[in-house]
Amino acid sequence: MSILYGNEIAVAYARSGGKGLAYPGGSVLSLVTWEQQEDKHWFGGNIPKKIQSVEMVAFDSAASLKYTDYVGAPLQQHLAIAVHDLPLISDVNKVKQVTLLTVFASTAQNTPGNDFSSYANEQSSLMVKAYEQKNTSSFHQLLAGFASKYNQLSAADQKHYRSYLANDYYNLSCTYALLGNKPKALEYLDSSIRNGYYNYSHLMADKDLVDLREDITFQRLAASTREIGDYEYILRKASTYNTSDNRALPAFTYQEASNPSLVALRKGFNLDSIAGGDTEVGRILNLLHWVHNLIPHDGNHNNPEVKNAMSMIAVCKKEGRGLNCRGLATVLNECYLAMGIPSRFVTCMPKDSLKIDFDCHVINAVYAASLKKWIWIDPTNDAYVMNEKGELQSIEEVRERIIRDQPLLVNPDANWNHKSTTTKSYYLDYYMAKNLYYLVCTSSSEYDAETTQKGKTITYINLLPLDYFKQKPDKTEYTNQKSGITFINYTTNNPAAFWAAPVK
Repeated sequence: MSILYGNEIAVAYARSGGKGLAYPGGSVLSLVTWEQQEDKHWFGGNIPKKIQSVEMVAFDSAASLKYTDYVGAPLQQHLAIAVHDLPLISDVNKVKQVTLLTVFASTAQNTPGNDFSSYANEQSSLMVKAYEQKNTSSFHQLLAGFASKYNQLSAADQKHYRSYLANDYYNLSCTYALLGNKPKALEYLDSSIRNGYYNYSHLMADKDLVDLREDITFQRLAASTREIGDYEYILRKASTYNTSDNRALPAFTYQEASNPSLVALRKGFNLDSIAGGDTEVGRILNLLHWVHNLIPHDGNHNNPEVKNAMSMIAVCKKEGRGLNCRGLATVLNECYLAMGIPSRFVTCMPKDSLKIDFDCHVINAVYAASLKKWIWIDPTNDAYVMNEKGELQSIEEVRERIIRDQPLLVNPDANWNHKSTTTKSYYLDYYMAKNLYYLVCTSSSEYDAETTQKGKTITYINLLPLDYFKQKPDKTEYTNQKSGITFINYTTNNPAAFWAAPVK
């Protein structure tokens, strides 16, 4: 459980409707996180136990801050980082953009080597100072030292820390641009992009680079970045499907609620009471809220080995842990099936033509018979999506509306772990615009669909736009020798086949 506090300056800025992370100088934000314990008076509820950490962000200006965190018992300072250029941070670390606090928490906790991580953060902080002082000699010396240690890392660790190089080269490019040295600025911008910088929107808005934008080399570099990092642009290019595609596909099936495991799930958690009895849509949303509140999202760890709702809920309760988006969608999917509501968990994938984006997002498509359509349900963010009339939208409709730049609304109580609000601008226009490029789901929606079991076969169907760079083969089959599971993948360009309504 976490609560975000702010001093008077920060609170005044937030109440004024200030946008983004550009808090005024003097603002201080503090995130206090408590260990949770079960609330014996409310099933599925938790209450605070003991403080686990305190994280603080103090803004010197709208673009410069210091992050500090305190952990342990008693609390002791663990990390202190000075940061420049806020838009870059959110892109380079490629983490869920909720608050600066969670950005830094992720950076600190998910690095292969804490020693190098601390060194990399310190060097980047010093390079920011060199940028501020426009001291290219100092910047080069620091960058050379970092590159020397970086080159000694394993290939896997180099891949992990590559974003630091991208960020450092970018800041060096900005330094030379501010000094009026266009050739050097373009040289290091090219190095930044080669090392994985692809924040096209920031590249085009950064005032440091304003004098480069008419240069043909800059335009070429920007165009290459757009093909990787302008997600709405990429999605618009992927608007076309082939509705005449009649390649053979297995039928989508939905396990009956009479299945013994689903009956046990329904009775064990009293799902009828949780779902309520007002309307079909109301039941669907009540189950969404319940799963979101029952299990926190944890994108930093794998899900338990046994991947069904009963087992994963028990493990999370016993170990005080959460599930990643796939685990949450699996739990919710089985709850819907147990209630006789057709549902799938759908993996939403990026184009990722360079194989550098390892992030995807898994949500649910739930069939509302009263609406005669699939609707978008996301347990990670407790989110559903509507058009300007307040009508619930499907994954297919949301994708099309993003492409056409038509109005979309996210429910106002959508949130991530009750720590930050899930906003339309980030969630749909950025994150899901990236991850709605192509879609994957199992052909059979059932209890225990992805638990490892020798001799098991799991079949997936992929919906690809015609723009996708890899259209063939139509079908692949692979048996993992270690697990004994056979994976079969089918491909289609036909959304009507992929989104077929459940057959009664």
